[in-house]
Amino acid sequence: MSHRIRSNKIKRRRGFTYLWILVLVVSVFLLIYFEQTSLLYILATLGVTVLLVVVATADLGQSEKSSEGPALSSDTLSLQSAAKPRK
Repeated sequence: MSHRIRSNKIKRRRGFTYLWILVLVVSVFLLIYFEQTSLLYILATLGVTVLLVVVATADLGQSEKSSEGPALSSDTLSLQSAAKPRK
């Protein structure tokens, strides 16, 4: 795939993202303006619930491993930093 086509897809996605943000901002503003806070509360609760379900079902353990080898644990990093001489 050429660089130009990839760049156009990214720009198109970015435009849709900005459109979604604008629609959500206007919707929240209108709900607050017309004092429909109960509906806003319900929508916010549903949004957080959907976000939690997406995070819970994300397959984070099966993500691609980096080709650099195993990642260092925090214990290994703290031992390495402690072993370095201080100036």
